[in-house]
Amino acid sequence: MLTRSDRERVAQTRSRSPRHRLSALDAKVSPYLFVAPFFVLFGAVGLFPLLYTAYVSLFDWELGADETPFVGLDNYRELFGDGQFWNALFNTFSIFLLSSVPQVIVAVVLAALLAVNLRGRTAWRMGVLLPYVASLVALTIIFGNLFGPQFGLVNSVLTTVGIPPIDWQANTFGSHVAIASMVNWRWTGYNALIVLAAMLAIPREVHEAAVVDGAGPLRRFFSITLPMLKPTLIFVIVTSTIGGLQIFTEPKLYDPSAGSGGGAEHQYQTVVLYLYQSAFQQLNLGYAAAIAWLLFLVVIAVAGLNFWLTRRAVR
Repeated sequence: MLTRSDRERVAQTRSRSPRHRLSALDAKVSPYLFVAPFFVLFGAVGLFPLLYTAYVSLFDWELGADETPFVGLDNYRELFGDGQFWNALFNTFSIFLLSSVPQVIVAVVLAALLAVNLRGRTAWRMGVLLPYVASLVALTIIFGNLFGPQFGLVNSVLTTVGIPPIDWQANTFGSHVAIASMVNWRWTGYNALIVLAAMLAIPREVHEAAVVDGAGPLRRFFSITLPMLKPTLIFVIVTSTIGGLQIFTEPKLYDPSAGSGGGAEHQYQTVVLYLYQSAFQQLNLGYAAAIAWLLFLVVIAVAGLNFWLTRRAVR
């Protein structure tokens, strides 16, 4: 039988062997190699463009110009005094609030309905995802016709019930409602399925214990389901915030005759539309880069605020 000193000697001998050293190195290095592709791709297509955009925003960088003089923060100073930018920011927040707030509420309600024992529940769950998989261009054209100022179906219904027709393209609030309707139609079902997955992961024993204690369906929903959905709701709200503040395709294609101006009076021009107009129509890349960076800071601030409010509201 080996003594303690013999066992220690054998362990030291094994630790000095090339195979053991290679195995120890593999255990230390392999996790970093597995996650390295993400960081390499993020650095190439995420971090580098972000930093380069900040660099470009410090120059009077016009596409095709012979010189790109350094102007420091002049692009940002001009931006803060630009009335069209503030109008675009107002439009962006208006459409964001009209889309994201109802979207999250309806998504939670839909998830609660889909969580019960429905006949053909798989078909219902697949059905709410169909607007998401549909072509966004086709969806925008359809909604543009539905909210048409003269022959749109929405105005026809309003006229039937005695409400005068609305010019959904020229009216500022009306155009925001129409664009927000597209966003809600496309994303509500997607978010509902995310919330549904979180609902189905809640242990049944928790609900059964609440039933034994006499809690009704509404009490169980607000006292058990919603608090346990907090991480998922934070994810849905933050992603909706990021997407809602960067809305581009819906207002761009809502009225193709308006171009990238977001209407004749820029009544539904968003910040990203204004960025697109500055960069690819006016060819002022420095100014567009300043718009992009200011929008980035706004998105970070609003997403952080929503994260904080959701954590405090859902307990």
